[in-house]
Amino acid sequence: MSERPSPARAAVVLGGSHTGMLAARALAGLADRVVVVERDELPAAPGPRRGLPQARHGHMLWSGGARAMEELLPGIGAQLLAAGARRAPVTTDMVVLSAHGWFRRWPESHHVLLAGRDLLDATVRARVLADGHVEVAGGTEVLGLAGGAAAVTGVRVRDRDGRERTLDADLVVDATGRGSGAPRWLAALGLPAPERREVDTGVAYASRLYLAPEAARGGFPVVNVQPDPRNGGPGRAGFLLPIEDGRWIVTLNGTRGGEPTTSADDFVPFARERLRHPLIGDLLARAEPLSDVAFTRATVNRRYFYERMPAWPDNFTVLGDALAAYNPTYGHGLAVGAQSALLLRELTRRHGLGAPGLSRRLQKALARPVGAAWDLAVGQDVFYPGATEGGPTARDRAVAAYVNRLMYTATGNGRIARRVTDVTSLERRAEVLLTPSVLLAALAGPSKPTLTEPPLTTEELKRAGLQ
Repeated sequence: MSERPSPARAAVVLGGSHTGMLAARALAGLADRVVVVERDELPAAPGPRRGLPQARHGHMLWSGGARAMEELLPGIGAQLLAAGARRAPVTTDMVVLSAHGWFRRWPESHHVLLAGRDLLDATVRARVLADGHVEVAGGTEVLGLAGGAAAVTGVRVRDRDGRERTLDADLVVDATGRGSGAPRWLAALGLPAPERREVDTGVAYASRLYLAPEAARGGFPVVNVQPDPRNGGPGRAGFLLPIEDGRWIVTLNGTRGGEPTTSADDFVPFARERLRHPLIGDLLARAEPLSDVAFTRATVNRRYFYERMPAWPDNFTVLGDALAAYNPTYGHGLAVGAQSALLLRELTRRHGLGAPGLSRRLQKALARPVGAAWDLAVGQDVFYPGATEGGPTARDRAVAAYVNRLMYTATGNGRIARRVTDVTSLERRAEVLLTPSVLLAALAGPSKPTLTEPPLTTEELKRAGLQ
């Protein structure tokens, strides 16, 4: 049986998570009807769901993504803050130990939005579904694409009652995440396998939710202890994110040979004894655990280069983690998803839904934000043992040498720290790090001496019970 949503101009978005909902918002009004196909039954309020186990780990939305989301959903930032999310200025409210020492807390250059993933998704979902153009087909499994190698005409699905049907569409958007079946679906249409690259550090993540000490439940900074990939051994890291309701979500991770365990008894000792500094462990010893330890190994950097395929079907687009998934350490997945949804709206508005060649243009345009986040992630991860079959390339080594020098300079030079955060926030492209003034500053090195202790204020230490 084939159903064509009425009226005629229809879009189907596969996946109802953060990126999928923003993609649906991008197409609302450009299509008369947008159907979000989601395997789970989406909760009406903030809450866990089976298909999003990564929600139990820490998330942040860099300002480049927050600005894109605001363009798609005006006022969403204020709505999240009203619901309890936090806006943390970068680097003012960040205590970060880099591979080169502690960063100073410079005046605000950018910001991150901090919230539990359940709150973030539920707030965005409610706003998107308030638009009468968007509806959700929950409990629905994607079986494959309809159409042929030249053009996709819809998607085949199986409903919760086992009934199979086809949803016809002028555009199908794959936002199903790391488990995307797009390579398989395209092969079934007669298209070749896409080029793919993986950089797998073997990193494992363990996360736990805590209630902060009462005096530290408002305005406490982000704490991040980073690994040093140059030491040749396992990389161990951790970050503490203050989120809504006076809680901290803490994620610890380690690459092959340095992984955390699933044991609650090991969580604080790992933070105290295995990271490069015990600060996170010392903070947690004075906080109240609220959850068990959530654990995952689904952290490989994987990118599909769909924009390089010799042929690409009309009316089909892949974005979000289905296009490129990153080691969550760098926190760029949410931001890239939002920027990609904004590009989807801009190009569809410019060329028209169902226009010949639109999908090809979209895949090429999406490569820009995807590539920026990809370079930031793999530029460090490629140096861990076993991350790639051949190890770092000559280009990898050259780029890393310059980035290492920049990061060292940023520990004691506020102007260079801002240029670095221009890029890590996904607000500007990496070319800003290659201007003559930045090159000269990197050559000169930091203008202030390296800090020997975490840059927490006396008041912050007292509120956390450390003084």
